[in-house]
Amino acid sequence: MRLEEAGPGAGARRARLMSPLRSIARSLRDVLHLRGVRDPGQDVDVEHDGVPAHFLLQPQHEEIGYTRFYFPQGKPILAQHLDLVLKKVAAAFDNFPNQQVPRHQFGVITKACDCPLYWKAPLFIACGGDKAGYVDVNSFLDYWRNLCSSCHNPASRFLSVLTRGQRDYLLPEDFIPLVQDVVETHPGLTFLKEATEFHSRYVHTVIARIYYCVNRSWSGRISLAELRRSNLLTVLKLLEDEDDINAITQYFSYEHFYVIYCKFWELDRDHDLFIDRHDLARHSDHALSSRLIDRIFSGAVTRGGRHKLREDRMSYTEFVWFLLSEEDKTHPTAVEYWFRCMDLDGDGFLSMYELEYFYEEQLQRMDAIGIETLPFEDCLCQMLDMIRPEVQGKISLSDLKRCKMTSIFFDTFFNLEKYLDHEQRDPFASQRDHDNEGRELSDWDRYAAEEYELLVAEEGGQDPQEDLIMNGDREDLLSPNLDKLSWPSRPSFKVTDFDLDLGEHMGGLGDDDEDDESAEDSDDYAGDSDEDDEEGSI
Repeated sequence: MRLEEAGPGAGARRARLMSPLRSIARSLRDVLHLRGVRDPGQDVDVEHDGVPAHFLLQPQHEEIGYTRFYFPQGKPILAQHLDLVLKKVAAAFDNFPNQQVPRHQFGVITKACDCPLYWKAPLFIACGGDKAGYVDVNSFLDYWRNLCSSCHNPASRFLSVLTRGQRDYLLPEDFIPLVQDVVETHPGLTFLKEATEFHSRYVHTVIARIYYCVNRSWSGRISLAELRRSNLLTVLKLLEDEDDINAITQYFSYEHFYVIYCKFWELDRDHDLFIDRHDLARHSDHALSSRLIDRIFSGAVTRGGRHKLREDRMSYTEFVWFLLSEEDKTHPTAVEYWFRCMDLDGDGFLSMYELEYFYEEQLQRMDAIGIETLPFEDCLCQMLDMIRPEVQGKISLSDLKRCKMTSIFFDTFFNLEKYLDHEQRDPFASQRDHDNEGRELSDWDRYAAEEYELLVAEEGGQDPQEDLIMNGDREDLLSPNLDKLSWPSRPSFKVTDFDLDLGEHMGGLGDDDEDDESAEDSDDYAGDSDEDDEEGSI
């Protein structure tokens, strides 16, 4: 029905309804007129200030300035700050004859650049000092200016220095000059300086621990993002402030190296720096189940392109990863390590079948020694209540990483000794120990401290460090896979099976073709591996 026919008051009602619409239309026409846009009711183009209307109809492109917020190499430093650093560096060079600084004094220049002291060896090599035996002022100033123009924070500069600007990721061999320099110059390792046959073993142990904690993607390549999220640069800074190398428990502790190496030495009966499945079975008085050992040697936890351990042997570097994972099952890398072992079909979940497969051997071993057993159904209920998986009936890697009792979970299925220890332990005595400064010790730190004390007691009061060095000559005769590192380590170190062990396990030793292959990691775990990138390190 039309409004005119609605009654005597329809006209007034219509006026009230149309009034807001007229106001909107009038405002729209005013805006179009100010912008020079032709009114739809006009039949001809109208000029606005002498400019044809059809020209004014074109979109008006206004430049809008956006503030940059993404700096993958860090925010650029001010030119004034860079000039001050360069002046300080030039003044440091003036104190040396002909403004040339040799390797053993290059720490002065490194500190003048506001870098941690133990950057000095890779920085010396990056400047070309390994060729001439020294670095002159002009070449260094040019190098540092170019470096700071593209790398604006410590992490990006560290990566560029170690790789000499050739890659955007770090390989294991990139760390050799740095760690070798720590061995030769740190006051806490003076006793090791003359025992060159042990340098390689310490260097390989440190690098293996770095990759265990920092390379969260399991790719064998440490990316800039992984480096930034780790505490590696902070620990490197601590090296120059702490004379006791054992006080730095992360990565560089000699006591930790000694414990790892002695554990490996006990299992390596022929001393060729490789152990087989029978050797590994003797670890911790046969605590591990044979089914788990088979999974380890199947290649389930081997990084890089190899799908099975070489000739069913475990190298020293691979043993470092094994021992770190075995003694601290709460570390994110350890959770991934044991999850891969238990995930038989590689589908990214632990099914009830897979849990029963490993628990079945635990039941057999407990029956053999006369220990009362817990049926699998009851054990499964306990584990599911503890883990609380998101998907009913199967456990994902994410579920385990959220749980704070992963050590109990894993030990239940493949470590009989620790499983029984958990069963007999007082549940109210689970507080962790603390160091002298009140910091909480990790499971690995506590284990390493206890084992080192036992080794000292077994030596009858003799310093284990001295005993290891005294027995080095006889040991080397039986160890053809050891290498001898000489300065400069990176350009001229001798490659042996011991080096290839490090490179192959971590994704290649300086071979870009092998690196491409090594980066192909299991897709089943790629998503979960990065979830806890920001968690602590061993």
